[in-house]
Amino acid sequence: MPRIVLFLLASLLPLAAQTAPIGAPSDVYRSVVRIEAAVQVPDYSTPWNSGRFGGGIGSGFLIGENRFLTNAHVVSNARRLLITIHGSSKKYPAKVEFIAHDCDLALLSVEDFSDFEDFPTFEFDGVPELESQVRVIGYPVGGERLSVTRGVVSRIDYSTYSHSRADQHLVVQIDAAINPGNSGGPVLQDNKVIGVAFQGLRSADDTGYIIPIPVVQRFLKDIEDGRYDHYADLSISTFPLYNPAMREALQLPDNDRGVLVTGVVPEGTCDGVLEPGDILFGIDGNPVDSAGQIVIDGARIDLNEIVERKFKGDTVELRYLSDGTWHDREVTLKTLPQNQMYAIQYEKQPRYIVFAGLVFQPLDTNLFATAKFEDINVRRLYQDYLPEGLFTEREDIVILTRIESDPINSALRGFRGLAVDKINGTEVRSLAHAHELLHPAEMPEFFVIECFGAGRPLILPGDEIAEANERVQRTYSIDQLSNLEE
Repeated sequence: MPRIVLFLLASLLPLAAQTAPIGAPSDVYRSVVRIEAAVQVPDYSTPWNSGRFGGGIGSGFLIGENRFLTNAHVVSNARRLLITIHGSSKKYPAKVEFIAHDCDLALLSVEDFSDFEDFPTFEFDGVPELESQVRVIGYPVGGERLSVTRGVVSRIDYSTYSHSRADQHLVVQIDAAINPGNSGGPVLQDNKVIGVAFQGLRSADDTGYIIPIPVVQRFLKDIEDGRYDHYADLSISTFPLYNPAMREALQLPDNDRGVLVTGVVPEGTCDGVLEPGDILFGIDGNPVDSAGQIVIDGARIDLNEIVERKFKGDTVELRYLSDGTWHDREVTLKTLPQNQMYAIQYEKQPRYIVFAGLVFQPLDTNLFATAKFEDINVRRLYQDYLPEGLFTEREDIVILTRIESDPINSALRGFRGLAVDKINGTEVRSLAHAHELLHPAEMPEFFVIECFGAGRPLILPGDEIAEANERVQRTYSIDQLSNLEE
């Protein structure tokens, strides 16, 4: 089976008064800007280092007074942002006002907006219809000037956003030839924005995806209070019920209705309401089919789209069957910060501890992608962290990621890549807790570190730790032996 890979459309390159609505097509070009980003990517393999520098090109467009909309991945980890406009070589310093990595959107402003005051602003439209024609405007690779391509809407779906690797939202697929550098540019119908170009499909020609207006409008509404709060969700997992034998075993009629609840995340929205084995039949009055879909605006879409358009604190009505009894319950939506375990993080410095040459880091997707852990226990802890509620006992899964060579640790190579269970008999709850256990008020005779899956503990003599720390810090040019804050 061919591997399907989504890619972000930002072009990676070497570092190098009241507005009016859009009128004639030529007005469009002034309000679509080119964004140059100088970025610094954190180094998770040696977390005490500052990280590598790079850069990229993307697009953006004016939606209000000093409000430029673009993709989060265009400006992630940015140290400097410069905006240029069509037909001009002048560069305008810009900054990120709000950024939402879970839906890949960001809002920028420029230091001096005076040159943009008479520029028209884009207006939003709704979700486009299938087979309708669209126009993509931006600054893709292949030249320095503005580019315009055309295509048609080929699919409306609920799919993964590549930027975070963990979040799914509504997407619109188009066959316009959008390329790296188009990221953040507007996609238009009748000179109104119906989406933001953001990613493509490597395994297919002329297949691109845009962030539709419902996602954009939710982002803009979320930041009205001056901060971005992230998405809420039901915090459940489901399984389709279109198999006739399964429906018969569950004593369900063959009517293409209902989806099986297979997991409920502890402390999530539905904790204490739904249970594994329940069958969800309706959400906010919308019937749920056997594939977990509902009909919105005439289109069949994932049931989570109901939640997508709401916020933390809003309520959702659920109709479900539990042990043969019908229930109608209202649940209040929650955000679940522990979801971030599975999302790529940006604008954050890696947390770590260096202790006698042993390097400890908290497990997350950034670290997993860097280290590519093979230990089965680490993989299990990563996979079960959210669905099994491991976060209720361990805020962090602490991993021994590196061992910087020193006489004190010369025989400990086999422990690299293992998850830490206990330090001197105490279960490690977080990286900060591990730091406390490794720096007690009174130095113990030995530090005994137990790891999951290890046949024996790792033991270090307490009276040699201070000298070892000094040697390691000097030998490997480590400015700070720990960073506990993101």
